[in-house]
Amino acid sequence: MIHIYCRAMKSPLPLSEIDHSPILVVAGPTASGKSALALDMGEAFDGTVINADSMQVYRELRVLTARPNAADEARVPHRLFGVLAAGEIFSAGRWLSMARHEIQEARSIKRLPIVVGGTGLYLKALMEGLAPIPDIPADIRFEARAMHARLGGAAFREELAALDEESAQHLPAGDRQRLVRAYEVARATGRPIGEWQKGTQTIPAVAGPFIKIVIQPARDDLYAAIESRFDAMMESGALDEVGALLELQLDDDVPVMKAVGVRQLAAVLRGKEDLDGAVSAAKKASRNYAKRQMTWIRHQLTGDFVVNEQYSERFRGKILSNIRHFMLTPEA
Repeated sequence: MIHIYCRAMKSPLPLSEIDHSPILVVAGPTASGKSALALDMGEAFDGTVINADSMQVYRELRVLTARPNAADEARVPHRLFGVLAAGEIFSAGRWLSMARHEIQEARSIKRLPIVVGGTGLYLKALMEGLAPIPDIPADIRFEARAMHARLGGAAFREELAALDEESAQHLPAGDRQRLVRAYEVARATGRPIGEWQKGTQTIPAVAGPFIKIVIQPARDDLYAAIESRFDAMMESGALDEVGALLELQLDDDVPVMKAVGVRQLAAVLRGKEDLDGAVSAAKKASRNYAKRQMTWIRHQLTGDFVVNEQYSERFRGKILSNIRHFMLTPEA
């Protein structure tokens, strides 16, 4: 039996009686059904679904990121899905700027903005804003990457410690991307990246109000859904999708190459792993990712509306009825 919890609110938020229409935030771990819930809500409330998943922005990874398909996109307007080429580097600041624009566009035509995703940094930026880091000159970026390639992770981390001791202490030697980022920020600005991140939020949050809907399935149910979905991804051409990605000859450190499943399936295509082993490893990586997402949600996001089971069509009526009653209708 599904259990739905609605946090007490001072009053409902009727679309017609506030300066800014509410923004629905649908959050949950991977494979929890949040995309399906956002789609159903988009149909029920004349909404526009806006992506807050850092991997679903890449057009080359529709299958492995479980991006909405063409039929879903035809049912409800979808924004920020598949908008970037695989080689592009995307940041929370750039996402926030694009999401702000899409929210304003939705509001301007009286559609309800529905932000859906599991990338915690994006959701945090949406509701709390960001402290911007100045652009890093190209020569310093090149210097940082060349130094890491020459020294390796452990020795590079020692060099970073001279500029940013805190980052050097907590970042593992194998985390090339964040080590290099910390180095280039400290080298270019003279300040550790942590100081920038703790500074004044000068990129403001998007004006709310926000209604936060969180899906929190039982762990065993979620893990079963993850495994079933990955099997479906394999049947839908995930291996071919990774093969096409490898043909682009991208650096293994670009974000798209770190999407769950890419590294594992790439090992098969490179002759370094058998398919069964790779699928097993990818499922494990997906479970670990979901665990990190659930931890973030538990500590960082208080849901106004919490569903403690996997979302599916059989719950649609009850969930939408509760949302409509508690959140989107004026008091009697």
